[in-house]
Amino acid sequence: MTYYENDGGIGGGGRREEVVPDLAITVQADDNNGDYLKLKNGPNGDDSAVGAVVVESSAPARRSAVCYWAKMVLLFLCLGFLAVVVLKWVGPYFIDKDIIPVINWETKTFSTPVLTVLLFASVALFPTILLPSTPSMWVAGMTFGYGFGFLLIISAAAIGVSLPFFIGSTFNHKIEGWLEKYPKKASILRSAGGGSWFHQFRAVALIRISPFPYIIYNYCAVATNVKYGPYIIGSLVGMVPEIFVAIYTGILIRTLADASNEKQSLSAEQIILNVVGFCATVATTIIITVYAKRRLKELQTEEEPLLQ
Repeated sequence: MTYYENDGGIGGGGRREEVVPDLAITVQADDNNGDYLKLKNGPNGDDSAVGAVVVESSAPARRSAVCYWAKMVLLFLCLGFLAVVVLKWVGPYFIDKDIIPVINWETKTFSTPVLTVLLFASVALFPTILLPSTPSMWVAGMTFGYGFGFLLIISAAAIGVSLPFFIGSTFNHKIEGWLEKYPKKASILRSAGGGSWFHQFRAVALIRISPFPYIIYNYCAVATNVKYGPYIIGSLVGMVPEIFVAIYTGILIRTLADASNEKQSLSAEQIILNVVGFCATVATTIIITVYAKRRLKELQTEEEPLLQ
């Protein structure tokens, strides 16, 4: 509120007071961190004059982007350091003690055709008896590389995800009762049981990429009413990143084992390539997994009104 003295006219001695309102304009985003613009009247009470402009600006999106990239750089640095430690000191120690004896035993005991059959059988049958098949994928990568190793694993995995699906159909009611005890996890699985063929395929692929236990979903999928067609195709597509990571791990183990067996240290170029490959593999896996979890959550949100 502003007060003015009377200039001594008739009836002077009094005071005239005038109310000068402040004009405030607020521009605010949905996250309650918007930009604020405040306009005030001039000192003479002229509403048309702007005496001061105060701008308080905040940039949460910019800070968020900076924090994100800072975390990514820190993650790559940590992964690079970890890879150097593993390749230089930890890896050779365990390879000399454990990996090389296993590789030598495998080479002397099994021929290539016999080893192929054993790897195929382990990848195809281990998930049915609730055993992990990842070590067999490592051996396939060590022995056959990306080409034949991928074909061997993906064909065996088709059987490995099909057998539990058909076996689980025989005790469907027990699986449904188990899912009722874990409603949050069950809602994720049931998001793949409705909608069109493509909807089921997409949901199954995202579940396979996400960190949801691989072996458990093999049996629980049948209780979500998902069809076999989208289930098998979505499973194989969703397993591709995991298979390539397993093959790469096997090739890396083989490379370190060969260098250690020949009593030769890796060259600087080999170390750099392996470190970059290791970091790229881990980073890609993390990005794909985070994306799959986000899309799966969105899919679950879309399905909740339909399931109620």
